[in-house]
Amino acid sequence: MQRYPRDMVGHGPNMLDAQWPNGAKIAVQIVVNYEEGGENNILHGDSASEAFLSEITGARPWPGQRHWNMETIYEYGSRAGFWRLKDLLTDVVGKGGVTVYGVATALARAPEQVKAMQEAGWEIASHGLKWVEHRDMSSEEERAQIREAIRLHTEVTGSAPRGWYTGQCSMNTINLAASEANFAYIADSYADDLPYWVEAGDKDQLIVPYTMDCNDMRFAIQAGFTDGAQFEGYLKDSFDMLYAEGQRGQPKMLSIGLHCRLVGRPGRVIALRRVLEHMAGHEGVWFATREEIADHWAKTHPPRTGPRPSQMDRQNFVEAFGGVFEHSSWIAEGAHALELGAHHDSAAGVHNALARVFRSATDEQRLGVLKAQPDFAGKLATAGRLTAESKDAQAEAELDMLTDREREVFRRLNAEYMSRHGFPFIIAVKDHSKASIRDGFHRRILNDRPTEFAEACRQVERIAELRLIEMLGA
Repeated sequence: MQRYPRDMVGHGPNMLDAQWPNGAKIAVQIVVNYEEGGENNILHGDSASEAFLSEITGARPWPGQRHWNMETIYEYGSRAGFWRLKDLLTDVVGKGGVTVYGVATALARAPEQVKAMQEAGWEIASHGLKWVEHRDMSSEEERAQIREAIRLHTEVTGSAPRGWYTGQCSMNTINLAASEANFAYIADSYADDLPYWVEAGDKDQLIVPYTMDCNDMRFAIQAGFTDGAQFEGYLKDSFDMLYAEGQRGQPKMLSIGLHCRLVGRPGRVIALRRVLEHMAGHEGVWFATREEIADHWAKTHPPRTGPRPSQMDRQNFVEAFGGVFEHSSWIAEGAHALELGAHHDSAAGVHNALARVFRSATDEQRLGVLKAQPDFAGKLATAGRLTAESKDAQAEAELDMLTDREREVFRRLNAEYMSRHGFPFIIAVKDHSKASIRDGFHRRILNDRPTEFAEACRQVERIAELRLIEMLGA
């Protein structure tokens, strides 16, 4: 089995209705990243100073040395930026409605700030033990860091975190975090505008994705915001677009990422105030914590149950889909051997895999599939040799209730068609009525064989698609 581990389709074209509380058209989710005191620093046992997300352009780590400028920039976030941001958010958003990504060691060095977060009704999620890179950690080391982060977070705040966001994560992070705690959500993803479920840590784990674009971190990178107006404009445009989608019945979630040392500067925080006042001025805006969003999603859209086609073994896959192309189970066998993934766990996905095998087959093999199709009202139908799918389809087009005259017309047309093309007339009857099928017979009999062979193959694929929609839903 070749299986592709990434999910490239998500919620798909038939977008779920988030059903936000009270009919909200958008969920606005504000994150305050509290990292000050948890960044790289030899005082914290690290090998070098911090070099990420600061006002110092092109900063580099200082191995074995403290970096005075970098340290004081981070200190600005805890000493001044946090309080300015806290006042703004409680003023405009009110009590609650904000999630803190708290680095555990930073929270341990911020008792006044933690008290203020709790008094404001903010959710405090875990942002890991330290604000450091995890990509090169062994699984054992990262697991130990996650455990210690949860322990210290619980000790400092008085309760265990229900949400987790590492940020600088590894390929193992989500599995490790899911297996170590019963998190309501993990946020280490940027893949969607809505929550979604994954299988991680041997269970269904909810992901509430985060953001890199609606994030004040772009003040600290080259391809970013240079002043508050750019930040303001981008956040307003993001809100307005998502709000319009909500008005059309497809409400989404807008994540906003903030850092005390970045947006907490006077020239930036005033732009944030204008943005939040713009949002608050609209009806149907839900300022929610990530915890609230996760709880709502788990209740409203629980994880999918039942087997996923991409995860079926060969026998079960062939048993389920071997009859989709009439009497041609070899197509399902070939499809199962393809590189399947989550993007195949739908009617469209399974159909694409089956159709690839059919299209890649020889003309002789495809002709065999065409010849396996039943004719209309012919000997196969009367002999009871139709598959259940074909019986249902013929019933919908009333082909199981033909008059003697209609049966004779179809018999004559089918004989003429077979004589000319060498395979039975094939049409997706669910797309047609008796009259349009008869018209199709008259029109297509006159095609040359290559043209009609191609059309018959397209019809076989369409029949397979309709069957899969019945089996798996649209």
